[in-house]
This record gives sequence, structure tokens and C-alpha cells, in this order.
Amino acid sequence: MSKKRGLSVEEKRAKMMEIFFETKDVFQLKDLEKIAPKEKGITSMSVKDILQSLVDDAMVDSERIGTSNYFWAFPSKALHARKRKLETLESQLSEASQKKNSLEQSVEKAKVGRQDTKERSELLEELAMLRQQRDQQKAELEQYKECDPDVIEEMRKSNMVAKDAANRWTDNIFSVKSWAKKKFGFEERKIDKTFGIPEEFDYID
Repeated sequence: MSKKRGLSVEEKRAKMMEIFFETKDVFQLKDLEKIAPKEKGITSMSVKDILQSLVDDAMVDSERIGTSNYFWAFPSKALHARKRKLETLESQLSEASQKKNSLEQSVEKAKVGRQDTKERSELLEELAMLRQQRDQQKAELEQYKECDPDVIEEMRKSNMVAKDAANRWTDNIFSVKSWAKKKFGFEERKIDKTFGIPEEFDYID
């Protein structure tokens, strides 16, 4: 035959409460140490710990009279204790839920402006291309310093067109930065970091 399984702590607590509810009486520890094993299958050695856990949870009342401790519990008392516990747990759950929602909102707010949108990608690609063209033309201009004046003039005109285009895009970028600062309250350094805009970024003279 298989060995009978012992009672769990929660089962012992429930059966201990049954003693109080069924009898509606007041007990000393020594009384419960006799009754609990016989009527509820709770080992006498565990009665004191189980009883104390119920007192700690306000499920059982305790009072010292003279040299003895007396214990009692009524259904209404246990009901109110369970109700208070439930209210506490519901409050904690609500608070945790609010914190979760607040964190989610913070995360979503932090994402604003970081989306890799088509417009942002096109803007950065165009800016990079114009910067590359400007650098190439500067290099070519240096190379042809001693060349024919007509060639140099043509290079200067081409460079001027590229510079005007680059400054128009620079103006667009500054407008976007200004809008982001007003709309979301972002710091300029944060915007530059998010969009990959270097600190030295400015109009071309």
C-alpha cells in the first residue's frame, strides 16, 4: 500500500479554521494540540506554527489572559480579513498596471522621431550626395587653379549651384529640428543624435 500523503500548509490552515468555525469556541494551544490531530489530521507538532500563521494573517484572534493565551475566530472575522487581503492585492495589481502603462507610454514617446521613414531616408541620402558633390568639386577646383580661366569659371558656377542646393536642404533640416523641438520638447543634441546630424552641421559659405 502507498503511504498516505501528508497535508500541505494551506490544507492545515483551512482545517484549523474549520475547528474554530464549527465549534465557535475559544481554545488554548494545548486544547488545539489535542483536537487538531484527532479531528483534522494535523500533526500536533505543527499546530503551533499553523496557528501562529493564522494569527499573523489576522484570521485568528489571540489574547493573553493571566498566564495563558486564548485563541478564537468567527466566520465574519475571517470574511473581513479575506476581503481586506483581496482589496490590498487588487490595489497592488492596479498600481502595477498603472506603472506598466506609464512605462509603455514613455517607451513610445522615446521612439517618436526615430522611425526610419521614407522622407527621413530620402532627406539624409540627398544631403549625403550633395556633400559628396561639394567635396569633389572643391577638390577639382583646387586641381584646376592654374588652368584656363574659362574652365575655372565654369567650375565655380557648378559649385555655386551645388552650394545653393545644399543650403536649401540645410534650411529644410533646421526647419524639421525646430518643429521637433516645439512639438516634442526634444533637446537639440538629442535630435542631432537621432537623425545622425553632426555637431558641425551648418550652412555652406
